[in-house]
Amino acid sequence: MAFVVFLIITFFIAVTQIVVPYLVKKTVVFGVTIPEQYINDGTIKKLKKQYAISVALLSIVLLTGYSVWSLTTEPKEEQMAMIGVLMEFGIIFISLSLYIYYHGKVKQLKIQNKWVEHLKQVKVTDLSVRNEDEMLPWYVYLLPIISTLGLMIYTMFNYDILPQQIPTHWGPSGEPDAFTEKTPFSAMQHTFLLLIMQLMFFGVHFATKNSGIKLSASNLAASKNRQLTLRKYSSWFLFFVMLACTILMSFFQLTTIHPEFAAGSVKIILPFAFLIIVLVGSLVFALKVGRSDKGLEGTIEDNIMEVDEDQYWKGGMFYFNKNDPSIFVEKRFGVGWTINFANPIGYLIVLLPLIIILIISML
Repeated sequence: MAFVVFLIITFFIAVTQIVVPYLVKKTVVFGVTIPEQYINDGTIKKLKKQYAISVALLSIVLLTGYSVWSLTTEPKEEQMAMIGVLMEFGIIFISLSLYIYYHGKVKQLKIQNKWVEHLKQVKVTDLSVRNEDEMLPWYVYLLPIISTLGLMIYTMFNYDILPQQIPTHWGPSGEPDAFTEKTPFSAMQHTFLLLIMQLMFFGVHFATKNSGIKLSASNLAASKNRQLTLRKYSSWFLFFVMLACTILMSFFQLTTIHPEFAAGSVKIILPFAFLIIVLVGSLVFALKVGRSDKGLEGTIEDNIMEVDEDQYWKGGMFYFNKNDPSIFVEKRFGVGWTINFANPIGYLIVLLPLIIILIISML
């Protein structure tokens, strides 16, 4: 089971890293702003292709090696998990290294060809675009939170029937493989973690809903469609993941109170189904957003471009802009959102909950 799980996850990571240059905003190439008039430049297309082929070949080598090693040596589940994690990080490290290399190449190409010198940088604002925003309302995210609060109350009322050894971790097969002594804190630990995770999701949604909608002056139609698509599907996907996590962790909590709930193959099927559904959902989200500004040319202005914000993107990945009130902005490498690292509220929404979750897990 561990072999299958890590093979699926690693394959998904590899595919997303391979195609990501073709899914990001089309006027951004390896984290560098390219004017709309030059996005079809032959050299740019060549660099994207080189990156995709390089990551694909290296991923195939790692996946093949992992498969052969797992099937011929019959390692223990812990060994497969350790090597699987190293393989996943290996692919991510390789793709990021190649990204940094091609980021420098595109940046140099942009300077050499003087693509922005003769273009006027224009910032566009459309006050009516908010009326077309289809992000989920904030109160929808309260439903899983209310469910978790109810589960916490239910756990407290059933504390006496809990086993003396409380599960703290479940393996790929759905069986608990780590335990701790029963205490009021350990009995509620997983519900605390779930609640903090839900509050983080709620905060991310609230911040992204109130983030700025950045439009391109050179191609208003394509940029508008991408921004609205990103906002709509990111809110749905975030809620979808939040709901899936709530169902999975609530199941584990209920099986601790009532072990008969885990009878049969449910304890194996549910975590595996969770994995597949989340990965498929991620893929659908990436494709929906990635294709939203492709093939929608509209009217491209020859003498203007969107505001070049390369100065605020460190390495094309980390956004630092004190003048931008947005807490989250669209990623330049990958599909989704990233923090405006110059806005301290972003740290509170994302990093603080993660630190609390880590502390609770260690306790």
